Amino acid sequence: MTQIDRLRALGLFDSRVPRYTSYPTAPVFTPQSGTGFQTQALAALDPAEPVSVYIHIPFCERLCWFCACRTQGTQTLSPVESYLGTLERELDLVRRVLPDGVRMGRMHWGGGTPTILPPEMIHRLAGAVKAVIPPADGWEFSVEIDPTMVDRAKIAALAGEGMNRASIGIQDFDPLVQAAIGRIQPYDVTRDCVEDLRDAGIASLNADLVYGLPHQDEARISATVDQVLRLAPDRVALFGYAHVPWVSKRQKLIDEAALPGDMARYRLSELAATRFRDAGYAAIGIDHFARPGDGLERAARSGRLRRNFQGYTDDTCGTLIGLGASSISRFAEGYVQNAPATAAYAQRIEAGQLAGTKGHVMSADDRLRGRAIEMLMCDFRLDRRELRARFGSLSATLDPTTALIEERFGDLVTLTDDALTILRDGHAVARIIASSYDAHVPEGVRYSRAT
Repeated sequence: MTQIDRLRALGLFDSRVPRYTSYPTAPVFTPQSGTGFQTQALAALDPAEPVSVYIHIPFCERLCWFCACRTQGTQTLSPVESYLGTLERELDLVRRVLPDGVRMGRMHWGGGTPTILPPEMIHRLAGAVKAVIPPADGWEFSVEIDPTMVDRAKIAALAGEGMNRASIGIQDFDPLVQAAIGRIQPYDVTRDCVEDLRDAGIASLNADLVYGLPHQDEARISATVDQVLRLAPDRVALFGYAHVPWVSKRQKLIDEAALPGDMARYRLSELAATRFRDAGYAAIGIDHFARPGDGLERAARSGRLRRNFQGYTDDTCGTLIGLGASSISRFAEGYVQNAPATAAYAQRIEAGQLAGTKGHVMSADDRLRGRAIEMLMCDFRLDRRELRARFGSLSATLDPTTALIEERFGDLVTLTDDALTILRDGHAVARIIASSYDAHVPEGVRYSRAT
């Protein structure tokens, strides 16, 4: 049996499993009555520990067909300005319950298209956040950038507010692929954006690519990788396209007949990954790459790599405060998700309520399994000694599952008393292995494919 046949037999091409940017995953969250948990979690924060802040800007001038994010189209700034006012009122509600002295170690603006904001709105939003949660020393401020929706004035405003990392959406540079996903973005526009960011002093750049898109083949993705390498980003995220038209109706605009088949999709990911490794980037987890010396590479090398809703991170903040429609907050006690629809989110804020409507309170078993899954997703290694030291006798509840993994995955893993390790040939099925520890499998939820 070839290696590919082995991976196929283990479910690589037909398993649908979470990406595990959280545990439990968001479909497990249940409705909350009132805002008691959210209020208590915010009030209990330790001012000595910096927090991360995520702000969701759900608006786009164009709705890319491949995207499954919670977004809405607009051709005017009127709804954006109204939303900004709601964010300011949400921040005021958060301020009322936060302990004095809480500071911000990280801030990330995602979307949607954060760069839909003109300079005056950028300053207004950044100022509103800093007034409630001031930046800590050495903080990081990152923003998702659409090169077709940014100019030097916006970049100068973001840099003036402290942006020191930019995440550039690329997906693919081939014109045929771009037309098939409703996202026209010429290479020279992206190159000019990168140059403007660097001229503004933004030294740290991420690039987001997607494999498995319609009409992608090895020649096209190889050409895109060549162009990305010329841009010389510090980090690259290589995501697999998740075709979930039952979740994102706009994906019905994509011609399914043009999507690469299972084997072609796998080869696209392997080709791109090999090209980045050959160019000197370190492979980080299942789908990220970073230059040696980058913070993400250092975190992976030292065992400090973590997983969050943006993917892999070197963020050490234990708390994430999510602001805006559909944003998710992470506390030591569990998760809270704001009302997903913009209108419902605004309605709660206007009523003087915090915006959380769903969530999950973590049990000790959840914390154990969440850490086990994060270990496998980040390090391809389940450190059994750490789990025993941290969770005591509870860690033994994972032992039967660990034994079954060794039996099922054979020579793709090694098992000792100290650790379960996924070997290099088994990295492709890491999500499947991690899912073995998932005690929350909601009925009727269809996740994306494992590759």
